[in-house]
Amino acid sequence: MRMTVCPLFSGSTGNSIYIAMGGVKLLVDAGMSAARIAGELAEIGVDIDEIDAILITHEHVDHVRGLGVLSRKYGLPIYANEGTWNGILQKENGIPLRCMHTFFTGEDFFIGGVCVHPFPIPHDAMEPSGFAFSCGALRCGVATDIGHIREDWLGAVTGCQALVLEANHDVEMVERGPYPMKLKRRILGKNGHLNNADCAKALLELVRGGTQAVFLSHLSADNNLPELAYSTVCDLLNEAGCAVGEQVRVMVSRRDCVSDMLVLEG
Repeated sequence: MRMTVCPLFSGSTGNSIYIAMGGVKLLVDAGMSAARIAGELAEIGVDIDEIDAILITHEHVDHVRGLGVLSRKYGLPIYANEGTWNGILQKENGIPLRCMHTFFTGEDFFIGGVCVHPFPIPHDAMEPSGFAFSCGALRCGVATDIGHIREDWLGAVTGCQALVLEANHDVEMVERGPYPMKLKRRILGKNGHLNNADCAKALLELVRGGTQAVFLSHLSADNNLPELAYSTVCDLLNEAGCAVGEQVRVMVSRRDCVSDMLVLEG
């Protein structure tokens, strides 16, 4: 059994993650144009027509921008919860009904042989969710756009060997930066985005629970740097006795192009 995880895009301009296991090929979010998503999939040797489903975390445009074209042109099934569908359909009314599937947050469902567990996350959207995917002994989690560490989402992704985890910003860069105060409060609030230090704290617990590899994701273009996110997380892990490179592999997702491809076998 093999599991493949590859962020295609990750950041405020657009998000989409490719996950494959058990013969099922999935996208989490479609926040770039259909052409860009199809192009990045081709870069890793995947045809857009091979995608079995798209799962949506929430309705913000950087997660749903490509849905209309992807559904109309390729007929791809799209899965979202009721609150997220309500948010999507306020802006995009051209998605064919045959492509629309609704799940209930907290209730497992299957796409082929892959079990999907959607779980609630703290973010300023209608009904935001993260996902844990499992097939056989392999598990993968996606937890981004999360305002703070909370036991429910942390427990949902505990035991995932591979993880896409938010490291959105450095707190001091936000506080000293040019953003208006209202936006700063949103980013730093409990329903905003996870900062580098809190990402490291959460990851330390998750590595103890079995996480072997992580993509630090959804980095802010204005309030973070890839090298800063990486060093903050790795320094905390190493100081706590969790050896980066031995116990856990740490990678940083790229904002505007395909990231490294992670392949795990179980």
